[in-house]
Amino acid sequence: MNSDPQQNKPLSGAELVNPYDDSRNKGEQVEEMFDSIAPAYDFMNTAMSMGLHRHWRRRALNAADDLRKGRRTLKILDIATGTGDVAFDLYSRYPDADVTGVDLSDGMLGIARRKLAKESERARRHISFEQGDSLNLRFADNTFDLITVAYGVRNFEHLEAGLREMARVLRHGGTLCIIELSCPTGKITRKGYNLYTGQIIPRLGRMISGDSRAYSYLPESIAAAPQRAELTRLMEEAGLSDAAWKSLTMGVITYYTATKK
Repeated sequence: MNSDPQQNKPLSGAELVNPYDDSRNKGEQVEEMFDSIAPAYDFMNTAMSMGLHRHWRRRALNAADDLRKGRRTLKILDIATGTGDVAFDLYSRYPDADVTGVDLSDGMLGIARRKLAKESERARRHISFEQGDSLNLRFADNTFDLITVAYGVRNFEHLEAGLREMARVLRHGGTLCIIELSCPTGKITRKGYNLYTGQIIPRLGRMISGDSRAYSYLPESIAAAPQRAELTRLMEEAGLSDAAWKSLTMGVITYYTATKK
């Protein structure tokens, strides 16, 4: 495990929200949860977001593209890569770059690798997937030009340590792009959101994935996670610069960008 003393700080926010119970560490439970729901994950993503997850990903990665104008992008890291959709999108945008997807869940990575096996030989040379811990990345300092993490930071056992680890392996002049679910701020929208995430999604998730807890954990972890200005503050405290956020679709999704100067 990472020996960063900051990991000994008291847990707070989403760090205290566990998928299953309080008797084990969060990372172990997150891995178990995603192994459990891996077969249903892509379908549930599309169903829960009504297909909007593709639009959200495009908007966030477009913003990262804008920050990368005129800068080389040869090495990319996608943390919490899951079934690989962000990694494949990144390769299509940067076909000369090497894209590495890292995830805790071997079940999710198995699906990503099956998708990769259907891609071209060139894509298979440039995209790779591996199991790894976002709090203890195996990569050297200043390795990647671009780092992305979609729907993953609220699952970190130690959020601040995870942000610092991303800042460590990001090159000077590199870009970080985070996509994360968030709570709407409008009163009326918030009521509809609470009904949808608190009642409909957990029932749908239980029916389709068979995991009675995973999709109840989802809205709980969203509500507890730092969002918008609070998360950008943590990003800058982790060693990143010019952290910014933008919410989409009435606030249910927020993407964040930052650079390493």
